[in-house]
Amino acid sequence: MGNGKGPLTHLNERGEAHMVDIAHKDITRRIAIARGTIRAKAETVKTIFENGLKKGDALAVARIAGIMGAKQTPSLIPLCHPVALSHVSVEITQLNDREILIEANAQTAGKTGVEMEALSAVSISALTLYDMAKSMDKDMVIGDIKLIEKSGGKSGHYTRKQ
Repeated sequence: MGNGKGPLTHLNERGEAHMVDIAHKDITRRIAIARGTIRAKAETVKTIFENGLKKGDALAVARIAGIMGAKQTPSLIPLCHPVALSHVSVEITQLNDREILIEANAQTAGKTGVEMEALSAVSISALTLYDMAKSMDKDMVIGDIKLIEKSGGKSGHYTRKQ
């Protein structure tokens, strides 16, 4: 079975899902950066950034939740390898009066990449912000979660073009 670039690596010869064997891969420094957004009412965004939510400091909790999410990626996504993360950071900034940007950076020295860890960090951070602010805005929209850049490994460097 193929996708135009060789066999699908998460399928065995019988077409069954399996964990990819990475024993033969070289250990390299691997970095992944992912981003996502939350769109909300202006009052909600303002309250989050002024630390005015009843549940507490949403930004600090969401950063910690994102880091924890990155560390739990193989528990959440069935075929992901456990990765010894050397660094995870989550930055949360206000894009405008109605939008929040979440950016995660995950790093390791290993045999497999950390794209899923960075994407998990963004996702869990966004879900945490939603949870903390939902009492004032159930219409928030989490979206645009995407890999921005990755480096390391056989496939080399990737940067999203848009």
